[in-house]
Amino acid sequence: MSALTDKVVLSCALSGVAANRAQCPGIPYTPDEYGEEARRAAEAGASIVHIHARKPDGTPSQDVEDYAAIKAAILKRVPSMIINFSTGAIGFTKEQRIASVPACLPDIAALNMGTMNYAKYSEKRKGFVFKFVFENPFDDIIFYLKTMMEHGVRPEMECFDTGHVGSIHPLIDMGVVKPPYEVSFILGVDGGVPATTQNIIAMMGNLPKDASWQVIGISREQWRLAAAALTLGGNIRVGFEDNFYLPEGTMAKSNGELCARAARLTRDVGREVASIDEARALLSLPLKARAA
Repeated sequence: MSALTDKVVLSCALSGVAANRAQCPGIPYTPDEYGEEARRAAEAGASIVHIHARKPDGTPSQDVEDYAAIKAAILKRVPSMIINFSTGAIGFTKEQRIASVPACLPDIAALNMGTMNYAKYSEKRKGFVFKFVFENPFDDIIFYLKTMMEHGVRPEMECFDTGHVGSIHPLIDMGVVKPPYEVSFILGVDGGVPATTQNIIAMMGNLPKDASWQVIGISREQWRLAAAALTLGGNIRVGFEDNFYLPEGTMAKSNGELCARAARLTRDVGREVASIDEARALLSLPLKARAA
C-alpha cells in the first residue's frame, strides 16, 4: 500500500447522550468543555470529532444554537478540525434531529441505517440496564440523506447490523446517496451485531464499492475491535460516547487519553495516524472547515 493509504483516520465521539458525569467525570457539557476535549483529541491524533450536543447542565439537546456554539468553540481551538454532527436521538421528530445540519453545515453528519432494539444488558443484574426501540424507517433515512446531500454535508451511514449495510444499496440505486460513501460499523450494542472480528468481516462483505469505513466498538471490547479494524484496513473511532476505559481498565481522564492510546495502537500494527489535512484528502472532504 502507498504511504497515504496506510494512514488511519481517527475519530473521537466526545460525549454521546446516555452517560453523565456521575459515571464519567470527563464528559463535556458546555461549549468550552467540548472545545477543550476536541483540542485534547486533536493533539493526540484525532482528525474528526463526532458531536451529540448538550445543554450546559448535561441534558441532551437537538437545538441548533447548542450545536452552533459547540462547533464554534471547537473551531476556535482547532480551526481545521473535521466536524461530524449526529442525527441519532430518541423522542425528537426527524425535523428536529437534522435541524442543525443545514443550519450549521458540519463536514459530516451521521445517520442510523435501520430500526432496531437498542439496549444494554447486565449479566450481574440478569436484566437490562436500559432498552428501547430506536426507530429509523426508510422514509426517515431518505429524508436525512436528501437533506445532507442538498447542503453538501457528507453522510456517515451508521450500521449496527449486517442488514443495515445491505440497506445502503437500494438507496444508492435510488440516487439519494452518492459517492464517496462513508460507513461506520457499530458492534456491541445489545440488539445489534455482536462484537467479533468475524462480524466486521461480514459487514465489510456487504459494503458498496470503494466505501470508506470505520469500526466503532462499544465498551472495553472497543480495543480489540479497533485492532481488528486496523489490521483489516479500516479506520477507527474512540471517545467517551462509546467507552470510558483504557485497555488496562483504568477510566480515562479525557477523550485525549483515549485518542492517544488509539494512536499508539495504530502505530503498533504498522500503520500511521492521518493528520487532519490528510484525513480530508482521504475522505475527499473540502480542505478547510466549513463556516455555518
